[in-house]
Amino acid sequence: MHACVVHGAGDLRIEERPAADPGPGEIAVSVALGGICGSDLHYYHRGRVGDFAVTAPMVLGHEVVGHVAALGPGTTGPAEGTPVAVHPATPCGTCPECADGRRNICAHTRYLGSAARTPHVQGGFAQHITVPADQIRPLPAGLGLRRAVLAEPLAVALHAVRRAGAVRGRRVLVTGAGPIGCLVVAALRQAGAAEVVVTDLLDAPLRLAAEVGATATVRADRPDDPAWGDAVDVAIEASGAPAGLRTCVERVRRGGTVVLLGLLPPGEVGLLGNVAVTREIELRGAFRFDGEFDEALALLAGGLPVDPVVTHTFPLERSVDAFDIAGDRAVASKVLLDLSGT
Repeated sequence: MHACVVHGAGDLRIEERPAADPGPGEIAVSVALGGICGSDLHYYHRGRVGDFAVTAPMVLGHEVVGHVAALGPGTTGPAEGTPVAVHPATPCGTCPECADGRRNICAHTRYLGSAARTPHVQGGFAQHITVPADQIRPLPAGLGLRRAVLAEPLAVALHAVRRAGAVRGRRVLVTGAGPIGCLVVAALRQAGAAEVVVTDLLDAPLRLAAEVGATATVRADRPDDPAWGDAVDVAIEASGAPAGLRTCVERVRRGGTVVLLGLLPPGEVGLLGNVAVTREIELRGAFRFDGEFDEALALLAGGLPVDPVVTHTFPLERSVDAFDIAGDRAVASKVLLDLSGT
């Protein structure tokens, strides 16, 4: 089989690798589509995501869908050929966080295509992968692979909205209109947010944000634009930029909530601490997801309007082109790799 492998910053290769047979409790999947995530782009461009650096060749990708290829000995699961999505996380199940129902912050989680652990966990941008059976999700009836591939990033968005607390009837600011930011918009509207204001430095992603439900969009470099409106009840930082975090803290009302979703640059980042103190602003982190993955599949099957987020599809052999386009936010949002070829 072939796989998309990062060796370091700027070093992305398509390599031939052996396909592993599933063992007991495992299921093999023929991967059809994979979505390029912001973390994949960071590994490609910088050789790291936040504090997690690539120290050995690693197959990228954690947003993948395909078909069941084989079940391991004694394994119960969907029949061969069943279209499925792959939940990318394998938490330990025994730590205090797992016991407390917060498996998404398990320190011992194995996550597809992540350099957080050594040895790294190989990812899903391969034509054939083998994962624990409990990571496999048969697609709901009527849900096609092209929409289902958004389940992982939509689950991230759903978790961030859940961390924000009650949003029904509220006014919410989202900083960053990349794929995650746009999916946060859709999740907020589905959860009943009355107004969703989205800010970004580029016009193209703002147009996409409007297509998926933003009630107002504003350029981040135009602080006097009346589209900003009054202070918001909740702000979700989805850009991963320190300036985005500053905007959230500045624009949220007294006693409001700021959710930090985008991963900021490594090291210390400036924070308007005194503003957070004197206004009693709540700062909440949002990292990955857990059960929201199944909720995301159900919402996608139910027609949640997120199709505009997918803008490009490339065959696996053109992975470098796909990553380069995905890094150009002026023209692309979610870029897919088609791994179904030979």
